Amino acid sequence: MITKKQIFVMSATAGISVANIYYNQPILSDIAEDLNISHLAVGNLPTFSQIGYGLGLFFVSPLGDKMNRKKLIIILHILLGLSLLGLTFLNNIFVLYILSLLAGLFAVSTQVVIPMAAAMSGKEKGRVIGTIFSGLLSGILLARTLSGYVTEWFGNWHMIFAISALLVFVTIIFISKTLPNMESHFSNSYFSLLKSSIYQLKRFSLLRRNTLLIAVSFGIFCSFWTTLTFKLSQAPFYYNSDIIGLFGVLAIGGAMLAPYVGKLSDKINANAIKLISVVMIMISVFLIRFFDTSLYAFILATLLLDIGFQSIQVNNISQIFTLDEKAHSRINTAYMSSMFIGGSIGTFIGVLCWEAGGWNFVTLQLIILSFISLIIVFYSLISKK
Repeated sequence: MITKKQIFVMSATAGISVANIYYNQPILSDIAEDLNISHLAVGNLPTFSQIGYGLGLFFVSPLGDKMNRKKLIIILHILLGLSLLGLTFLNNIFVLYILSLLAGLFAVSTQVVIPMAAAMSGKEKGRVIGTIFSGLLSGILLARTLSGYVTEWFGNWHMIFAISALLVFVTIIFISKTLPNMESHFSNSYFSLLKSSIYQLKRFSLLRRNTLLIAVSFGIFCSFWTTLTFKLSQAPFYYNSDIIGLFGVLAIGGAMLAPYVGKLSDKINANAIKLISVVMIMISVFLIRFFDTSLYAFILATLLLDIGFQSIQVNNISQIFTLDEKAHSRINTAYMSSMFIGGSIGTFIGVLCWEAGGWNFVTLQLIILSFISLIIVFYSLISKK
């Protein structure tokens, strides 16, 4: 039976790991000025971080089914910490590209933690996974704010990576002392493992539906957060980056509800909760479209969107981890890879819409994606497979 201490360590591990993908985003101007390079050159750093994480999702996270998960997490954290130390002391932009890619690659330890938590949680998968996702999403949402403030306080963009490296190495100690050794279930070749990850989508119709839903939902989530900065920096708000960053802190309130949503999903029909969640997302989109000059509308919309997305995520994960315990990591690989592809597409579409027609185009595509999510949930409700 999983303990509260183990849940806390896993939640902290997830948040500390995944945050490293996002630390460089708010300090790109500082890096460009310090290294005397163009914004175009420094703008590739987040791209390399995302590419690294995507590669890790597909090529590394399935190893959780083939080797001892605790040992795999520790190895990934050691390599992540070393990559962060490189980002702390080195200044060559091409070296930073490589280190950013490696940091993203090794930050995928988060996607080994989640299946491990599911395997340890028994009948309380929803509650446990909800708590882990609170840590994960807190890491995502706080990373940008923390990075900006740390850089401002110390006057040195390297400092956030030094602090993160320290947190990663400290986490290794807690992982080694707290988490159990878990035997693997997959004994075939590594290539067969990767092939099997894709095959999981063919095996389970539930996985296909949940994968499609989370891809669209995360597309909405990423599109909103990417274009929100553009919107709030213009009339009538004219907010600076530090004030805009506080919206990320606001969203933490929604993240804290994830364990309660997970506990609810253990008792109530998950598809019904997802229907309510999609409706919450739709309400949030309508708020920011028709009340786009109201600060209170944006605050409420941020909370509704975050709670709605997290509810979908927790319920989806709780469902797919009931499919085949021996294939948790491969199922998670297929699911999370699709999620981040959807997020990347959502971000790209959001920026294109902003360039083409401003906030009206952005909110229009968010409404369309919301209706697509609603259709997917309705199909899940009537499907018997």
